[in-house]
Amino acid sequence: MEILAILIPVSLFLGGIGLVAFFWAMKTKQFDDPQGDAQRILTKEWDDHPKP
Repeated sequence: MEILAILIPVSLFLGGIGLVAFFWAMKTKQFDDPQGDAQRILTKEWDDHPKP
């Protein structure tokens, strides 16, 4: 049970870091062009690279 005294604050801290990173990504407009990303994945640029 003593391990919970360590694990709960650590998990809350890591969750807080994730939440701060998400809000930072939203503030810096990382998700502004979802349509462009959808179109970019369908292009054949990735076919130009030789396969190993």
